[in-house]
Amino acid sequence: MKKRWIIILVLILISLFIAVKVLKIPRLILEQIYPLKYEEQVEKYSAEYGLDKLLVYAIIKAESDFDENANSISGAKGLMQMMDGTVQDVVNSLGLDNDKTYNLYDAETNIMLGTKYFSELLENYNNNQYLALAAYNAGTGNVKKWIEKGVIKEDGSDIENIPFKETNIYVRKILQNYRIYQELYLEK
Repeated sequence: MKKRWIIILVLILISLFIAVKVLKIPRLILEQIYPLKYEEQVEKYSAEYGLDKLLVYAIIKAESDFDENANSISGAKGLMQMMDGTVQDVVNSLGLDNDKTYNLYDAETNIMLGTKYFSELLENYNNNQYLALAAYNAGTGNVKKWIEKGVIKEDGSDIENIPFKETNIYVRKILQNYRIYQELYLEK
């Protein structure tokens, strides 16, 4: 089953490459599939927390496909699919009011909290995007355990060994999205 998903992902990547480079599918179509929605919020909080805005777009694309009202079966909410417990930790780190209820379906709030959390993960993992993305999906405890047990390396160079199928696919999907966002929007 794992090999099947990897093959599907590779085929999608190859198809997109062919679409862009060989067939020259209009950029406009790809921009519809990979939009820059919520630009004001993404720009603001990416800059504030020192993140690459294109990576933030890639995360939002993978997490919610830009659906502000997205919900996961595990209870994650909004654009960046924030969990209530994680939100509480981020609220504390920002020094915000603990007694306030934060609307995770509000783009401004969700992107603020999600980007802050991802910036903390990057800091925790010495700016290693692979490990930070794995932790964003599976939690820091799991990533720590995988590193300690030698399942994955501390430098994240062997992310293909991530034992959780969902997390393994998740990291690859975001990296794929990120490459496409760079191809479309990176100023040359």
